[in-house]
Amino acid sequence: MGNRMQGKVAFITGVARGQGRSHAVRLAEEGADIVGVDICADIDSVSTYSLATPEDLDETRRLVEKTGRRMVAEVADVRDFDALQSAFTAGLEEFGHVDTVVANAGIASFAKSWELTADEWRDMIDVNLTGVFHTAKVAIEPMIAAGNGGSMVFTSSIGGLKGIQNVAHYVSAKHGIVGLMRNLANELAPYGIRVNTVHPTNVDTTMIHNPGTYAMFAPDVTEPTVDDVREGFVSLNALQVPWVESMDISNAVLFLSSDEARYVTGVPFPVDAGAAVR
Repeated sequence: MGNRMQGKVAFITGVARGQGRSHAVRLAEEGADIVGVDICADIDSVSTYSLATPEDLDETRRLVEKTGRRMVAEVADVRDFDALQSAFTAGLEEFGHVDTVVANAGIASFAKSWELTADEWRDMIDVNLTGVFHTAKVAIEPMIAAGNGGSMVFTSSIGGLKGIQNVAHYVSAKHGIVGLMRNLANELAPYGIRVNTVHPTNVDTTMIHNPGTYAMFAPDVTEPTVDDVREGFVSLNALQVPWVESMDISNAVLFLSSDEARYVTGVPFPVDAGAAVR
């Protein structure tokens, strides 16, 4: 337990499990109260794995409260601006201010670019890019009005820095987040609000551990297991690891959200085991 986020409130999307849950718990461990949202439902175009459930969101709240901090947990789809606004407002009413925004919610699906369906493309852009814009938009004016500065961290990817086969829609959205970050970093600098992106390599969550991802790494294997794909994952990274842990990303989010990074803005921050330099 530390105090790097003492007195601060963090608004986090995609909070019910995976990286989002890890971010919520890590920031709470350092003193932050949490306003967290998640769709807690599946999206039809994401067919290779299931998204989080209401029970997952309840577990995140339990883990945050276990640290001694408070959490407002709301079900909201980042594609739905009004629902996201309502959730943010509920957090503002409970805590009085929000200092940190972590736009983490995201999905993954896989196909050659010309084989993507219109729905797969639309859902990806709507969740992974427009959802980030919505997350920033609901928070910006209240943060400016509060006059306390603050931080925004958007979850991009190694796919926000280079192309990756079979995920053109994902790569497009994650590149778009970087453009949004750079623009907002300039526009919000006069108000002391910093904006950065984090760029993970593969992270040890359900988003990679599912039949669809495994099939992409081992297309000639029937029902591939993690052992069939491990070396394929390793090959993406300069450091000889197949993936990183959610906590590795959370520690970067914590740094960027804390006063330790008070002069860090407009930065694409890789936590990628060297994938960007492969």
